[in-house]
Amino acid sequence: MAYEVDNLTLAEATRHAPFVDYARCVDDSQRPYNHVGDWPEKDRLYPVRVVDSRTEGMALVHVLGFQGEAPFYNAFAPHRFEVLLTVWLN
Repeated sequence: MAYEVDNLTLAEATRHAPFVDYARCVDDSQRPYNHVGDWPEKDRLYPVRVVDSRTEGMALVHVLGFQGEAPFYNAFAPHRFEVLLTVWLN
């Protein structure tokens, strides 16, 4: 995917894949000291895109609509989220 790391809106994300995942934040603890940008809140539901990261070597959860700075923008470790639903937009 050309948008491995980016601050994507919901509309931008659905142009690259015809679905949206929804995930519940299960761990909002231990925010890194150098994280700049939005941070998820525990038990809230978010539209997300799960993307394999070439730089990290694992899947990262990108919260759509969040804004964050480099190097990870709006990407979070998968242990912080539980994917609950996939909605296909066809």
